[in-house]
Amino acid sequence: MSIKDIKKEIERLRKELRRHDYLYYAQSQPEVSDKEYDDLMRKLKGLEDEYPQLKSADSPTVRIGSGILEGFKPARHRQKMFSLDNTYSFRELMEWGERVYKGLGGREGIEYLAELKIDGVSANLTYKKGRFSVGATRGDGETGEDITENIKTIRPIPLLLRGKDIPDLIEVRGEVYMEKKDFLALNKDRKDAGDIMFANPRNATSGSLKLLDTAIVAKRRLNFFAHSLGQYSGKILGRQDEFLDRLKEWGLRVNPNYKLCKDISEAIEYCKLWQGKRDGLNYDIDGVVIKVNRLSHQQGLGYTLKSPRWAVSYKFPARQATTEVLEINLQVGRTGVITPVARLKPVECAGVVIQHATLHNFDEIRRLGIKEGDRVLIERAGEVIPKVIKVVESKGKKAFRIPAACPVCRGEVVKEKEEDVAYRCINPSCPAQLERGLIHFASRGAMDIEGMGEAVVGQLVRKGIVRDFADIYALKKEDLLGLELFKEKKAQNLLDAIEKSKKQLLWRFIFGLGIRHVGEKAAFVLAKRFRNLDNLLSAKKEDLDSIYEVGQVMSESILKFFKQQSFLSLLKKIKAAGLTFEEEPSVNKGSVLSAKTVIFTGELQDFSRAQAERMVRQYGGNTASSVSKNTDFVVAGSNPGSKYQKALKLGVKIITEEEFREMLK
Repeated sequence: MSIKDIKKEIERLRKELRRHDYLYYAQSQPEVSDKEYDDLMRKLKGLEDEYPQLKSADSPTVRIGSGILEGFKPARHRQKMFSLDNTYSFRELMEWGERVYKGLGGREGIEYLAELKIDGVSANLTYKKGRFSVGATRGDGETGEDITENIKTIRPIPLLLRGKDIPDLIEVRGEVYMEKKDFLALNKDRKDAGDIMFANPRNATSGSLKLLDTAIVAKRRLNFFAHSLGQYSGKILGRQDEFLDRLKEWGLRVNPNYKLCKDISEAIEYCKLWQGKRDGLNYDIDGVVIKVNRLSHQQGLGYTLKSPRWAVSYKFPARQATTEVLEINLQVGRTGVITPVARLKPVECAGVVIQHATLHNFDEIRRLGIKEGDRVLIERAGEVIPKVIKVVESKGKKAFRIPAACPVCRGEVVKEKEEDVAYRCINPSCPAQLERGLIHFASRGAMDIEGMGEAVVGQLVRKGIVRDFADIYALKKEDLLGLELFKEKKAQNLLDAIEKSKKQLLWRFIFGLGIRHVGEKAAFVLAKRFRNLDNLLSAKKEDLDSIYEVGQVMSESILKFFKQQSFLSLLKKIKAAGLTFEEEPSVNKGSVLSAKTVIFTGELQDFSRAQAERMVRQYGGNTASSVSKNTDFVVAGSNPGSKYQKALKLGVKIITEEEFREMLK
């Protein structure tokens, strides 16, 4: 066969496999057996392996998994992923319906769409011109983790959309989940291998999406249901049910159990129906999502800071059990927060065996009056770790005491404000916080040590090679060559990046330390004000309080951090390693950006969003996250979002990325 014929055969096989994926996952009408499908896949893979120049990023064979990933990069959502407000009773649902009615000016005939709430992990899929581009976790709603390669292994997610009226750009939101049979099979394999078993399908799904080996992810048989719309360009749709129909036409899988309801009472009946039927499904659901059906009504109702006003979640009643508290343990999180966790006498609850329950914080222990030995009522309502509701029999004798020192490093434990509930360890070298702290310290926004991602840091910490930030600068090539997947060139590249980071600007070092309440912008302000590290370290409270952007809470956090003996020891090692803490270059007072507030929207070609915002601050300007009358410029990249529309409405000056580059000159 000629290369032309080979190419034609490869395209035929790809087209055939995509059609079978669509029939199986979107239509539930398979035409071939699993063996016939696998034979087609093997034939395609064989041809692609023989002719690697004909491989394609959207070929069905990529679902097999492409190997080991370096780590996950941040992925900023074009449109924020809001969380839903929860309701736990039908009375609360009726009250929400009343708010919708009033919010729409007392309109009659408001329709609702009721959809099952899948107990999975939220994901955002971006398609450009019908081709899958980026897959990301929800994260904080603004920025998630780029898990594109793992998403590609999920067969129900099409890599190419089909049908007509496909938009140039669309963000599709949905839930990644694992069916019960696949979860049981996975746990059986883990038990046979002597590995720790997952608590439930959601826990297994979340853990799978965080894996750096796509070949393993591909074997986990993850699933996906699409349900919501993010950023969108193209023909405007009128209703949520119409949008779900369109998703199906494009080849995306939609949960079939949704219902159009003429009023809120009918939606409540739907909730009652599935509350009794949920155990009959082959996947977990923990409630029902109710949305105002018309998109124009959704736009009219708008959003709070956290949630849409036009949608709400009804959570099914939690499942409960009683058991004994064997012990109260303390866990230190990556930000230093100390969380008490109850170790329980094993008890079955909501289909899984529960051995631990969160106690949230020490105020909660005091409120519950809980002691080791007490018999307690626990509740599981979809959480990976259940919570203790109340003490049903007080049998314990010794009251629990708040720790005076960190249970891991014996460092100082502080409660920053009297009204706070969290106690935290503020030692930056605490082993419990070290791994996440090192990843942040080395990140692009801080010391920018390229190559020191999650996988590398994890190995360095677990092997005991790195015990604090300063140990990074003592790494030798032989240390790195002992790590997985490290060869001579990769080791040298990382050492070069570490050496380069010694000359980073002061604000990057301040941000990299991970001081509570001190973000990137605050670090820049501090560096600009104090010019060098010694000035900052000798600053008094009144010096910090006088800075408009700092404030009392941040200044107290900074002073406590700098007074720690562990930090002073760390600083001594870091200075000895040769870090220069270079002063910030002076801001050009004549810059057109000086004292201006700038907001970015859409995709920028020459900058990441973080880089562009840094440049604004470098030139004496400020950045913000929302448009107001006080905004001076909105820089619009391609596919701008709602900020662009708001800027037009308020008459705020909108400039292009090219005009922004000219300002920097």
